[in-house]
Parts: sequence; C-alpha cells; structure tokens
Amino acid sequence: MASIFRKPNSPFWFAAYRDVDGQRRQKTTKTKNRGQAIDMARAWERLGESGRKGTLTEAVARSVVAQLVEQATGSPLHFYTCRAWLEEWLVGKVGTTSAGTLTRYRQVIADFMTFLGPRADLGLAAISPTDVRAFRDHLSAGKRAPSTVNLQIKKVLNVPFAAASKFGFIPLNPCAAVESLRVRDSEGRENFSEEQIRQLVMAAEGDWQGAVLAGYYTGLRLGDVANLNWEAVDLQNGLLRLKTTKTGAAVTMPLHEELKRWLCRQNHRTAKAPVFPTLADKRSGGAGGLSAQFAKLLQRASITRKELRSGEGAGHRTSNLSFHSLRHSFVSALANAGVAPDVRRKLSGHADERIHARYSHHEIEIMRAAVAKVPNVRA
Repeated sequence: MASIFRKPNSPFWFAAYRDVDGQRRQKTTKTKNRGQAIDMARAWERLGESGRKGTLTEAVARSVVAQLVEQATGSPLHFYTCRAWLEEWLVGKVGTTSAGTLTRYRQVIADFMTFLGPRADLGLAAISPTDVRAFRDHLSAGKRAPSTVNLQIKKVLNVPFAAASKFGFIPLNPCAAVESLRVRDSEGRENFSEEQIRQLVMAAEGDWQGAVLAGYYTGLRLGDVANLNWEAVDLQNGLLRLKTTKTGAAVTMPLHEELKRWLCRQNHRTAKAPVFPTLADKRSGGAGGLSAQFAKLLQRASITRKELRSGEGAGHRTSNLSFHSLRHSFVSALANAGVAPDVRRKLSGHADERIHARYSHHEIEIMRAAVAKVPNVRA
C-alpha cells in the first residue's frame, strides 16, 4: 500500500511504494500539497504493480502521467501517437491551404505512415531522425529525383513535426537533423526555340494554350500558372500580381500584349475564379497529372524530347524539355533581345513586394518594355 511521509528539514512530501521488482522505494514528490502527494504515490504504486504483472505498456504509462499532470495543473496533458498527431494536423490544414498543397501533404504523410508500419502508433516522441532518414533513403531508392525527395522531407513532412515541437509535444523536430540529398545540375536541359513555342501554341487548345503563353511570357512555374485566379490579373494596368508557391514571395509581372489579348478573350468571372479552370488544383505528377498532359501536348506539337532519367519505380520521368523549359526560354528571349542583366534578374527572379514597392515608375516601365521585347509566338 502506497503512503506518504515527511523527512526532517524537507518541505516536500515523500512517497513510499513498491516498484516493478517489488522493492520498497522512497521518493520525493517535490510537492507540499498533501493531496497531490498521495495521488503521486498511488500512481507510482499502480505503475509498479502493472510492471510486476507484465501489463505495463506505453499507453498505461501515458495515461497515469496525464492524470497526475491534470490533477496538479487542472489542464490535460496531450500525448499523441505519430499517426494521431499527423491526422489531427491534416484536419487543421483544411481551409487554410490550397487544395493542391493539401493533397501533397496527405500523400506524403500517408506514404510515411505506410513506411513506419507499427511504429506509426508509437508516441510522437519515439519518431527519431533515424526514422526520417530511412524514409528519405526509401524514397530515393524508389527512383524519385533528389529534389523531389528533399521537397517531401523538408517542405512537407518537416512542417507538422516543426509544429509539434513548437507546441511542446516533442522536444526536437526529427526532420531538422536530416540532411537533404545532393541535387545535381540539370544536365541536358534545353530551352524551347521560338518555332517550337509557336508549334506548342498552335497545338494547344483551351486552357493549355493560355498556360503555355503564361509560362513563356512570365517565366512562372507550372503550379503557379495552373492555379492563377482572376484576382491576380490587372488587365487595366497590364500587370500580374500573385504569391508564388515555391518561395511564398508576392510578385508583380508586366503582362506581354500577346498574353493580355488571350486573357481579354476569356470569360471574366469572380475574383477567386481560376483563369485556367481545367488545370486548377490538379496535381503535377502521376499518369493524369499536369506534367503528363504537357508531355502529350508536346507529342501533338510534333516536338521530340529526350528522356534524361528513367521513370522506373515511384520516380517520374525527367526530360530535356518540360513546362519548366518555358521559364528558361523566357529568360533566354530577354537576353537575345538585349535586355540588361539587372532587368533580366528582376523579371526572372520575381522580386518581392518590398523590393517592388521601391521601384520608380521609370523602372517599372523599363521592365514592361523588356517583356514587350519577347517575340510574339502566335500566328
């Protein structure tokens, strides 16, 4: 039977109880409150009894500790398994992030849970950098590109674990200690020629035609183009304003007249409506993803591309020509038109709001004139 007592010259109550080996133990409760001391002594007694009976589990221990903390502070102590925390975190992201980003979060977390197996149901603090590193290597072995693996670990999985660390549910974020894979330069990558872009525009229909024009005349990435909404389009002033997905930077781009004409021909709906409704909120990878759709567009345009990387396993194919090549073609067109390097950097680097706010009207007009030098590609 557990009991409490005081020792001379100590302001705290001591507990007497039997441990898992049946030995009588004496331990300070570090509390002056008699009721709390009794509760702690009884809890330690219960843990010892469970240990002797072989019924002591992590769940039992968590329950006992949680009861003690709630009795002492009046507030419940949150213990999460890895699975429970990640599922709760995902629920909290609904309505606070884009559909495409939420889909990416869900897929990576589902893959991580599958990889962990039974370990997914251990306490959140049991997940170590070793687990995350092994998951990283598992993804790499599945033929995913290093840049893709790094994104899944550092930009996706890291986020819920960083939040758990911030809330005090775990002492350290296990993703923070895992190094990114080395990403090699994209050897063999090519730009589209002016003629190839004309072929693409002629072969494209509907939203894809506008997306190709947007990619070529702004240098924006596929995800940013696909999820563009009318709120970002200022036709009156000939500007495009949006926040990029990759960096989160607020950017402003002058609209090329060719792109502006295409946009003016579209049906303008509410500000939040997508400019390219058939492309919006679609994933990039996968058999029916945006990248695969663009590859089919290349075929219709009779543009041959070379495979730089095998698509075996879970990895995607990497080729010398992709939607991202339009970004490089944009920069190349600026250079060929004699646009000064500093202006090219401003346009291709997509300066953020704070920098743009310091641009004079003259500087903005210089950027507008630079974009106008990019050749028209529509017949």
